[in-house]
Amino acid sequence: MLEYKCQMHGKTLSKIGRFDPSSKICSTCGYLNRDLARKDREWICPDCGTHHDRDINAAINIKKFALQDQNLVGVSGAKRAIEPVDSLPLGRRMIAGKPRPQARGSSPP
Repeated sequence: MLEYKCQMHGKTLSKIGRFDPSSKICSTCGYLNRDLARKDREWICPDCGTHHDRDINAAINIKKFALQDQNLVGVSGAKRAIEPVDSLPLGRRMIAGKPRPQARGSSPP
């Protein structure tokens, strides 16, 4: 359904695999924490020391992958799964891969 709607409106749909390690990758430095268990709701990156909530970290990583048009597959054996990237400035929103226009009367960030 989403693919159809995106095609209809000229938008891009980015997907990642169900079992890709989005919660195991440090969203700050890209370190892949292979030791993270499903029961671990919070973790500290052993490389950069950043404290992560598992779900928030995964959401940040998914957004970064969508913005970079990459996926999480093919990271076997790597210490770093991704390179750190900057996200959109605060206040910007995304609609299917494109920045949302600013509301009337609001100033750009």
